[in-house]
Amino acid sequence: MSRSADHVISGRTVAISGAASGIGRALAQRLSAHGCPVAITDVNEQGLKETDALLSGPTLVRVLDVRDATAQRDFATEVADWAPAPLGAVFNNAGVAVSSSVLDSDEQDDQWLWDINFHGVVNGTRAFLPLLAAQDSGAIVNTSSVFGLVGMPNQSAYCAAKFAVRGFTDSLRQELRGTGVRAINVHPGGINTGIVRNARFRRDPEGRGRTHEQMAAEFAAITMTQPDKAAAIIHRGVVAGKARILVGPDAYVFDALARLAPTRYYDVMSTLESTLRKRARAEVNA
Repeated sequence: MSRSADHVISGRTVAISGAASGIGRALAQRLSAHGCPVAITDVNEQGLKETDALLSGPTLVRVLDVRDATAQRDFATEVADWAPAPLGAVFNNAGVAVSSSVLDSDEQDDQWLWDINFHGVVNGTRAFLPLLAAQDSGAIVNTSSVFGLVGMPNQSAYCAAKFAVRGFTDSLRQELRGTGVRAINVHPGGINTGIVRNARFRRDPEGRGRTHEQMAAEFAAITMTQPDKAAAIIHRGVVAGKARILVGPDAYVFDALARLAPTRYYDVMSTLESTLRKRARAEVNA
């Protein structure tokens, strides 16, 4: 395997935030199965224990809030002391959601999201980058979103954070040119995780009177990718040395529309979303 692709391979240590569920858990399972010692964090202690029970190799498990820069640095030091193999990749994956129009947005909700989705990524990057730089190999893998490619209604805080992750990681990539360390943006489409169910929600931003549970069910019905499939795509992309990883068929649609119809992409997306929702309802009622 070439140097440019030698980032996440069997036997190298990986660190993953947001590992109590969803993509983070699926990444931990997949990479552990590929022989990687796995260091996992989340604020959800019970979820972390459940993830740990699914892993087959060496693990380091810590309850950690990614908003805490000091805790992230301490964890990186702990990983360096514990790691039975060189550090292969750091997956800054923890994320949350808020659903609200700008008009009705709550400042505290938006700040909560930004502190986790953007500053959590920055904290994780700054904590682990010195370790990767010292060994001159490995990868920083930051989870943006398809909502980091296009702006979507009622997702202003989420889009702002994910665009910021994209810009931060792209900038870091240029700083790392000529080194053995890579910075990678991950842009998942709709993944069947609990992010909407766990989102902060005050009222239906579309004014349709939906409950939080109904909105979560609608999201689950139109997701196109399961977490294990997302983890496989991310893993293969990192190993292949990609700088940007699109996850799911809908991610490719978002990417294409952002390029081809930069001001009218939502017209197409709303039609596609309506079609998917009708299909999902038909399958439920069949």
